[in-house]
Formats: sequence, C-alpha cells, structure tokens
Amino acid sequence: MHLMPKPSKRLKKPFFADLSEVIITRNGEYADITYRDPTVGGISLKIGPDIILMSDQEILDRQHEVLLAMKQAVANYKHEAVEIPLGKPQVEYSERCDQWVPRGDVLRCVIHDEEGRRAVIEIDDKEFTLEEFGTMLTTFSGWGMRIVFVPEDELTKQPDIVIKDPTD
Repeated sequence: MHLMPKPSKRLKKPFFADLSEVIITRNGEYADITYRDPTVGGISLKIGPDIILMSDQEILDRQHEVLLAMKQAVANYKHEAVEIPLGKPQVEYSERCDQWVPRGDVLRCVIHDEEGRRAVIEIDDKEFTLEEFGTMLTTFSGWGMRIVFVPEDELTKQPDIVIKDPTD
C-alpha cells in the first residue's frame, strides 16, 4: 500500500467508506482509491493481476481489510525507542536517500549558534544546519516527537519530567 502524494496541508487518514464516498481507478495491478472528500488522503493498493476480475466493491472490501490490519497492528504495537550506545554513530549518510539519517529513535545532540544566531545541531562531532537537521527528521515523517532540553553534560541521563505551567 502506498499513500498518495499529499499537498502541503496534512490530509486525514483513509477510513472505512462506502462506494459513494470514493472513486476507484485501475492502474495496471494497482487500484487507486481517492476519497471524494479532498481533505482525506487516498490509497494506491497493489492487488495483482486479479484486479481485472474484481468489482469496485471487492476492491473497496480489500482496502477495508488493509485498514483493519493496520488498525490491529497499531493496537498491538508497543514502541520501544532505540538509543544508540555511546561510542557508536547515531547518524549515518544514506546514499539511497542522499541525506543523513538517524540510526535509532533517540538523538543526543548539542545546540550551538553561529554568527547571525544561526542554529547548528551537533551530533557525534558532526555539525548540521537547521535545514540539514530538519531533512534528517523527515525520516520519521508521520511520527511525533518530544524534545527534552538537558545540560550538555547530561545527554545520557533520563531527566525527571514534571508537568506544570512554568508561570504557576
């Protein structure tokens, strides 16, 4: 399954729909399912050669099976954030992506500023501009993140987090 390209505004996730809510087109072995609501992302579903024998309703039913499997996978997923051990590289250059990518789910980094107060993010003695760092973050597009600021000498410690409004 491939999500359709999305414009700059984030689209809602595909949902269980009926035929009146979607437009189904065939593209070789793929069924492209577009929602009539332009705020919802579509799906390009690889079905295979059997697609020529399938009705639109059968294709939509197949999409519903995929959505249900995705929902079940999310319900059963327990995320464990992987932190790369000290002394091992946290980032690596991907030739395929033509960019730096994180090797784990946690990045220990230090913030510097250059002339003109331009932020520089240092990871493993490598310096990244905000643009380079932002491009690296696209590796996790669709995920969320929490940023916890700690003193430079406490990058490996898990800080206590207190939930409160700092003005209280």
